[in-house]
Amino acid sequence: MKILVMVKRVSDPNVMIRVSADNSSVDLNNVKMAINPFCEIAVEEAVRLKEAGVATEVVVLSLGSTQSQEQIRTALAMGADRGILIESDGPLESLTVAKLTQKIIEEEQPGLVILGKQSTDTDNSQTGQMLASLMGWAQGTFASKLELDGEKIKLTREVDSGLQTLSLSMPAVVTCDLRLNEPRFASLPNIMKAKRKPLEVKAAGDLGVDLTPRIKTLMVETPNERQGGTVLASVTELVDKLKTEKGVI
Repeated sequence: MKILVMVKRVSDPNVMIRVSADNSSVDLNNVKMAINPFCEIAVEEAVRLKEAGVATEVVVLSLGSTQSQEQIRTALAMGADRGILIESDGPLESLTVAKLTQKIIEEEQPGLVILGKQSTDTDNSQTGQMLASLMGWAQGTFASKLELDGEKIKLTREVDSGLQTLSLSMPAVVTCDLRLNEPRFASLPNIMKAKRKPLEVKAAGDLGVDLTPRIKTLMVETPNERQGGTVLASVTELVDKLKTEKGVI
């Protein structure tokens, strides 16, 4: 079985993000970039399935600028077999990403698609669900545990009331939560090997998908700084302030 894993290039989670001077976007100049943390978990899970003999090949797919090849190479160093980059100069909306991925799935014919539940830059949490709908495949979102048994997937996901277990028929789309696994660090020998693994680049405009954006960003602003709290001596004082100062009771 072939597994297709999606990865996205995002700013490093440890870097402080700045808004551009004209408030039109986020300023990414000289900002360290990395694989989206949820995507990294997806790569790790796919590689583990291959190591367990469940999968025969792991293909990494990324959509974005030429620089996204760096993140694909990182995934290849973790153990994936080959990479595909759909190159696009501008940002791609979730539905457009799903439609472009659909084109790759039709070419590659994977039995399972794994991706992060969301990206840390836009936090949309939409692509996996849209992709499953376009393909007409089963979907399991926010997976915290994944087991494959023949043509079935046993998936555990965290919900408000506890844990929910689903049984999916393949082919399927699965999105990963943080507790699914702990991604490995790529070793130096594997990083060197990754440079020789195949990486195919396709132009987004050549795949027959309308790339016209449907959402317009009006303004990007830095969140207001959180104000310090006040320590009160008693419940009586708290109730008094809520009543007289805040007017909530």
